[in-house]
Parts: sequence; structure tokens; C-alpha cells
Amino acid sequence: MTSGSIEKRQGLTHPVWVQRVEGLAMLVAAVVGFADTGSSWWWFAGLILVPDISMVGYLSGPSLGAITYNLGHNLVGPGLLFGWFWLGGPDLVLALAWIWLGHIGLDRMLGYGLKHPDAFTHTHLGWIGSDKGRQPGQA
Repeated sequence: MTSGSIEKRQGLTHPVWVQRVEGLAMLVAAVVGFADTGSSWWWFAGLILVPDISMVGYLSGPSLGAITYNLGHNLVGPGLLFGWFWLGGPDLVLALAWIWLGHIGLDRMLGYGLKHPDAFTHTHLGWIGSDKGRQPGQA
């Protein structure tokens, strides 16, 4: 049985789809939260893709690339910024936390998950791009 047929049978209860909906929820929360900061939307638009700079590690190979990418695309970074703000950090930190969370939510909603060290296209949400439908352990 292929992964695709399992997804079709499970529909919206499949964990990948649940995580994509969670990504949408994170993105919506980030947009609403950012709006509440009163910061300029130019900041949001200009910085929403900044976490993708973490892909630079792939220039040295998939293993280092996965490490750097995952550092920029997990919830720890925005969580630390939220914590800093709540401990008295500047307002800018809150805006940056919402932008970073929005980026992660957008990526997860689109199916770009945290990376495995074997290939950029292998994520915790499954394979992406031309490798979509590939099974774990396939070369």
C-alpha cells in the first residue's frame, strides 16, 4: 500500500494534513498578533522570508543544510523571542516573533517541514517536489 492511498483513506485525519492545518492556524495567529503590535506591514512583508536564509547550509551538503534549515524553521526561535518580550524586551522583538512564526506556519501549511539530513526534499511532512510520493528508505 502506498503512502498516497493511505492519505486518501484517512483524508483530513491524516497527520500530514493535520499539521498543514496547524500551519495555517500559526500563520493566521501570526498575522493577527502582528497586526496587534501596530508595526508597519512593510516589516512583515520584507522579513517574512528571512528565515529561508538558513538554507545556506545546503551549500555544504544536505546534512549541514538540514541542521541550519531546521534551526531557522522550528518553533524554539520564535518562542525565545516571545519569552524575551514577555520578560520586558522591546516591542520590536514581539513583531519579529510574529513574523518568524508566520513564516514557519506558511511553510508548514505548504508542506515544507523540518528537513531530514539525507535530502532537502525529505521533510517531516513527507517528500516534496519531484520526490513527492517517494517512500522512506528509497534511494
